[in-house]
Amino acid sequence: MSKQLGATAALPPRLTWRDAMATFRVGRQQQGRILNGSLIMLTGTGMVSLLNFGYNVAVARMLGPTGFGHAAAALTLLMLVSAITLSFQLICAKLVARAEFAEVRCAVYHGLMRRAWKVGLALGSALALCSGIVADYLNLPTRWIVLLLSFGIAFYVPLGARRGALQGICAFPRLTWNFIIEAGVKFVLALLLVEMGFGALGAVGAITASVVLAYFVPALPPELRLRRASAQPVSFRESMQALVFFVGQVVINNIDILLVKHFFPSDVAGLYAAVALVGRVVYFASWSVVSAMFPISAGAKREESAIGFLAVPLLLVLGISVVFVAALGFFPDLALRAVFGAGFNGHALDGLLSLYAAATGLYALSVVLITYEMSRRIANTAWIQMAFSGAIVLGIYFFHDDLTQVVLVQLVLMTIMLLAVSLPFVRRRTPAVLEEAA
Repeated sequence: MSKQLGATAALPPRLTWRDAMATFRVGRQQQGRILNGSLIMLTGTGMVSLLNFGYNVAVARMLGPTGFGHAAAALTLLMLVSAITLSFQLICAKLVARAEFAEVRCAVYHGLMRRAWKVGLALGSALALCSGIVADYLNLPTRWIVLLLSFGIAFYVPLGARRGALQGICAFPRLTWNFIIEAGVKFVLALLLVEMGFGALGAVGAITASVVLAYFVPALPPELRLRRASAQPVSFRESMQALVFFVGQVVINNIDILLVKHFFPSDVAGLYAAVALVGRVVYFASWSVVSAMFPISAGAKREESAIGFLAVPLLLVLGISVVFVAALGFFPDLALRAVFGAGFNGHALDGLLSLYAAATGLYALSVVLITYEMSRRIANTAWIQMAFSGAIVLGIYFFHDDLTQVVLVQLVLMTIMLLAVSLPFVRRRTPAVLEEAA
């Protein structure tokens, strides 16, 4: 009898209609917060995308496909290092969002900032020491391109911790301005330095200068300047989860450009870099939605419904992906040749732009699911992404007869990955849905 009573007591209480209405209101509130944050970040991303397009268009038109390929390879190196930068940003955002007191938030931020500086300086130094080897592998005209980039990397990692703190307190306007300042400085300086005759080196110098300035501007809000609390320990599992996720993300988003730069002539690699730039607008827009969702989900109570956090981001990302795939499918020449110049023939790449955007859209949907899981718990889906990033490397190594084959490898693998990260998500939630329906 006592065992029966104990078993009955262990069952979760049945929800009343008042509980259901309260859960619904919480879900609507969270959807509103995510939607507002997403709109702010999407607006900022639109401006950043225009500035980044201005940078790439200016560099492409002034340097041509070969010079643009050199600049794009250097930018891709920075994006590979962003695995570390974004890891600090995600961890800082998650821990700051969960902290209940200002002193604890500041302790988390300043502790992570110290670690970020150590890592940034170590990575910058390592890249500088290997600059000759890297320049030879990527067929760059001079090792100074890599050396100049290594200085920016030293600041780029701490910049991630700074952005994570702003994201964690949901300071989306300030965070948006930080991205806009970086993109604006890069664009203006690139115009000046390339026009002065510095070529690809000038384009890379503009990237480095923009990262350094973005570290300092805008200033931190007062609530992140307190230093009264002692340093807070950071979970090793949290750190490893973030690192695994962003290493996989950066490889998926960037390794194809480096491999194409290695396997194909410089002019063809420059064309592919332009295709990738246009296609990845889908991902950059989608990441703005994820950035708004993550701190709100991380700071919420464990028992709150997933519907309030996932409905808006998934619908927004799906809508963005469909619009871009359709637009690039109908107007490839307008999206490529008219933007980058006569040297970039969109008709010669018919179908490649829309295929690339489709692969990116599928990946963006996977990222929404993965980051939601990461905001709530230690997620195994980050390891699934890591496995697929390795599969992309192997796939392109074995299948690179032409650019279409390179993109098809990514499209197939991103389709399989979306199914892989969706199935565990659905499997965990199906029993709960059936129980509520009963």
